[in-house]
Amino acid sequence: MYKAPVEEIAFTLKHVAGMSEVMSSGLFGELGDDLVDAILSEAGRFATEEVAPLSDIGDRQGARLVDGEVRLPDGWRDLYRNWIAGGWNGLTAPQAFGGQALPDMLNVASLEMWNSGSMAFALAPTLTMGAIEAVHIHGSAALKETYLEKMVSGEWTGTMNLTEPHAGSDVGALKARAERRPDGSYRIFGQKIFITWGEHDAADNIIHLVLARLPDAPAGTRGISLFLVPKFLVNDDGSLGPRNDLFCHSLEHKLGIHGSPTCTMIYGDGRFGGEKGAIGWLVGEENKGLACMFTMMNNARLAVGMQGVAIAEAATQKALAYARERTQGRAPGSTGPGMSPIVDHPDVARMLLTMKALTQGSRAISYACAHAIDMSRRAGDSRHWQERAALLTPIAKAFSTDAGVEVASLGIQVHGGMGFIEETGAARYLRDARIAPIYEGTNGIQAIDLVTRKLPLSGGDQVMGFIAELKAIAEAAGRSNLDGFGETAARLAVAIADLDAATAWLLAALADDRAAEALAGATPYQRLFGLVLTGCYLAKGALAESGDGKGEGRIALCRFAAENLLAETAALRDRVVNGAASLAAARILLA
Repeated sequence: MYKAPVEEIAFTLKHVAGMSEVMSSGLFGELGDDLVDAILSEAGRFATEEVAPLSDIGDRQGARLVDGEVRLPDGWRDLYRNWIAGGWNGLTAPQAFGGQALPDMLNVASLEMWNSGSMAFALAPTLTMGAIEAVHIHGSAALKETYLEKMVSGEWTGTMNLTEPHAGSDVGALKARAERRPDGSYRIFGQKIFITWGEHDAADNIIHLVLARLPDAPAGTRGISLFLVPKFLVNDDGSLGPRNDLFCHSLEHKLGIHGSPTCTMIYGDGRFGGEKGAIGWLVGEENKGLACMFTMMNNARLAVGMQGVAIAEAATQKALAYARERTQGRAPGSTGPGMSPIVDHPDVARMLLTMKALTQGSRAISYACAHAIDMSRRAGDSRHWQERAALLTPIAKAFSTDAGVEVASLGIQVHGGMGFIEETGAARYLRDARIAPIYEGTNGIQAIDLVTRKLPLSGGDQVMGFIAELKAIAEAAGRSNLDGFGETAARLAVAIADLDAATAWLLAALADDRAAEALAGATPYQRLFGLVLTGCYLAKGALAESGDGKGEGRIALCRFAAENLLAETAALRDRVVNGAASLAAARILLA
């Protein structure tokens, strides 16, 4: 059974991602260690004792469509009500609408624990939090006054409606349409698919944010508007009014996250009588809805990265517990009378340590991204931190979700044949994890974004400045002379040099209008960056704890990652720099 690693999470937040320095500077107000520890401790308790025990029920039963209404798995409705009673939905939300306005770093750490307990359950608040941010930043005063307080409390949940059967990542091809009404509202017509928590019985109202096109809108993405469309209309006094003209037509039968209702939504077919068209209100300006939706999408991309971290943590815990109990053969050096626990066998140990390194590395990357977001909102040098957050977001999303899949797969391997049996629970983590590299922008799209939009920020100065910071970590590891580091500093230096060279090559390719060559290496580059960050952040954590006379375990894991995982960076650099020609030549095989 999953147990929230509260101490590890707190350490990474404070000493690797940078929270302690920010608290000392006063940028987080009166927030201090005591409050941070109390919040993380209670979040961990709730995830461990209340969320995780219902995860298997959610997986087995799934969400069900009954007489046109979605029913959640047994116990989930009460679980959600208990969750909002704890005030968790408003952790980072604005105080003016009932939120606590705490740092994003605390929220992503809490999201990790919810998702480890049950990724399917945690998807509901993840979408709601993104919707809150979009409405708060782009919505009118009237929309904020009507909807935000209930959304912040969690009494009303939020969704994101982009995808249509013919329009996935290419949202410019969407066909959902909107018509203006004399009173300033709109009527929405169309079909949306893959709508997470689009219909359920846990909240009193569901607030849909829907992309649609007006009749006179320009073609493509320049002609998309964003609308707030509630399941139930809201009366002037704040009470719920009649049902809006929208409903869930069907639920998707998915590989994983079965407890999360993934809905096909129909808007404006007149099912409930009266005039056809779901009534909605414009968020932001007409034909500028994609920019508004990107506020929600960027929020979601880091949150999805946390799903990768969360699954990796839960899968690692399960595999390690099994490996300590399962006996098989005799491990090298065994002196006992019977068979050895499989954890003592070198290959199993290698898999488990790889799982731990990828989990802790992706956690640090994601928390560092949240740190940059917090700094962009609070520090004086906002442009620098906005660019740092922009640079880290695609890496946090893609590397962490890839790690979630890799670690969950290794977890099954550690279990052996038992891992392939559903009753052990190891397979669920892989099934749940597999969606994360796909939604909220596939990891390939994240790589395109990283290379074409984020590397050129400030003429490349942002990324090169970041690499200089990584070099300083490697140099600090070399100067430490701590026992146990082995070849860590040297291996880090080589890996960072690979990243440096690959970055310079990509920037030059973009400057020379060789975008096709740059894009051929985008995904290998994204993994290269993530591996280097993993090695550097593990070293940073080891150095931080060694200052207290501790850190033996962190040093050992850091050394393992440096000497076993970072050798891959040379091959990745080669794929970035030299892989385009062979890729172009081999495409004849795909015709």
